[in-house]
Amino acid sequence: MNLMQLETRNSKPETAFIALGSNLKDPAAQVRAGFVALAALPATKLTAQSSLYRSAPIGYADQPDFINAVAAIETALAPRALLDALLAIERSHGRVRDFLNAPRTLDLDVLLYGDLQLHEHGLTIPHPRMHERAFVLVPLAEIAPRCVIPGRGAVTELLRAIDVARVTQLAVESSNQIESQSNRKPRMNADKRR
Repeated sequence: MNLMQLETRNSKPETAFIALGSNLKDPAAQVRAGFVALAALPATKLTAQSSLYRSAPIGYADQPDFINAVAAIETALAPRALLDALLAIERSHGRVRDFLNAPRTLDLDVLLYGDLQLHEHGLTIPHPRMHERAFVLVPLAEIAPRCVIPGRGAVTELLRAIDVARVTQLAVESSNQIESQSNRKPRMNADKRR
């Protein structure tokens, strides 16, 4: 895919929020590389990035913990073009979709695109489960505490309704420490989906 040929929506950039996650091949480094890749997208500027957070896997529990974060961008890319660009970044980082909720090198999801509400094949904005996921809401609230999810409400209010105990902000650690910790035996959490 030639990223320079991606469709732009209009000349005025729109604020979008992107979730980043990884639990393979030095997850913290993968998420940091994801921030760099977002900043390099055409017609896009990285405006904020959250701290890194560790969270237990959801859905398929027999895998390492995840490292998660959220980025804010200003982009003139249309929503579908932005999704296509994110999928290209995932592929460039070795993302393979073996099965639902499988371990991944890098996962990038469009959470919000301005106040747009959109549902089309392969793309729903706001992300349909973001309001249920502490590993999304905690870093989102860090960089955009006044954020409102269309159709759901304020991020700070949504955080009060969910369990955030299993999402922990990482201290400044070396990538090797994070990698070794992410390879420990995961906690069981099969009743929820990622």
